[in-house]
Amino acid sequence: MKLSHIPLRLTTGAYILNSGLNKRNLDDESAAGLQHLAGNAFPQVLDLEPARFGKLLCAAEIGVGLTLLTPFVPSRLAGLVLGAFSGGMMRMYLKTPDFTEDDGIRPSADGVPFAKDIWMLGIAAAL
Repeated sequence: MKLSHIPLRLTTGAYILNSGLNKRNLDDESAAGLQHLAGNAFPQVLDLEPARFGKLLCAAEIGVGLTLLTPFVPSRLAGLVLGAFSGGMMRMYLKTPDFTEDDGIRPSADGVPFAKDIWMLGIAAAL
């Protein structure tokens, strides 16, 4: 791992790990809401029970966060994992009609919390 990768991996890994840890006790209603959003980009997730989806999302976020925070994981591998994760987030953002303006790119007020995750895609490319 290059010294210049440490800040990128620490900040992004801690952010995603915290998000995953906060989903450990996700209630069914919250899990169903997240599942609905994910279903805009990946319709197959709608076939899962909301509680199962919530547990899988929690595990995925914890896994991505730990991958970034583990020093012996090569930066290229960490970047690929982060790229897949953030690519999924960007797909969800772009496929959810209420998240973008009429041009399909610029974020609406509802889409800003998701559009901001493009920084993870940039970090993935840097790694």
